[in-house]
Amino acid sequence: MQIIDLATLTGFCRVALGPSIAGILTPSDELHEEVAAASEVSGEKFWRLPLEESYWETMKSGVADMLNTGAIPQGGVITAALFLKQFVDEKVQWMHIDVAGPVWSHKNRSATGFGVSTMVEWVLKNSSSINEDEATQGGEELV
Repeated sequence: MQIIDLATLTGFCRVALGPSIAGILTPSDELHEEVAAASEVSGEKFWRLPLEESYWETMKSGVADMLNTGAIPQGGVITAALFLKQFVDEKVQWMHIDVAGPVWSHKNRSATGFGVSTMVEWVLKNSSSINEDEATQGGEELV
C-alpha cells in the first residue's frame, strides 16, 4: 500500500524552496522515484528533503506522547513530516508533499492546482500495478 498526502503543512517549505518548488519527504526511495518520474512528465518541480530522525528528539514530551512541533523552528518542515510519519504503519510506503510554495499564485490571487498533474500521471502509470496488488491480496479492499 502507498499513501501520498499533499498539504501546506507549516509554511516552512515555502521559506526553504520558494514559490515554484514543492518539498517531498518520504522514507521510500521507490515511491520517490515513481513520483519523480511522474513530475518529469507533468513539468511540476519537486525537491526531496531528508527525514532527519535525530530531529525527533526535539518532539519528545514529558506529559504527552509527543509534541506536534519541534522545540526549535529550524527544520520545521522536517519535524512536521516526522510528526505525520508517526501515524503511518512502517509497512506502508508513505510520502508527504509540501505544496506551500507553489500551490498559491500571489500574482493571480488564486490557487494553482499544483501537484494534481503529477498525481494524475503517477496514478495512471501505477494503476496497473495497483490492480495487480489488489488481486494478489485476495480482493482485500484498499482504502
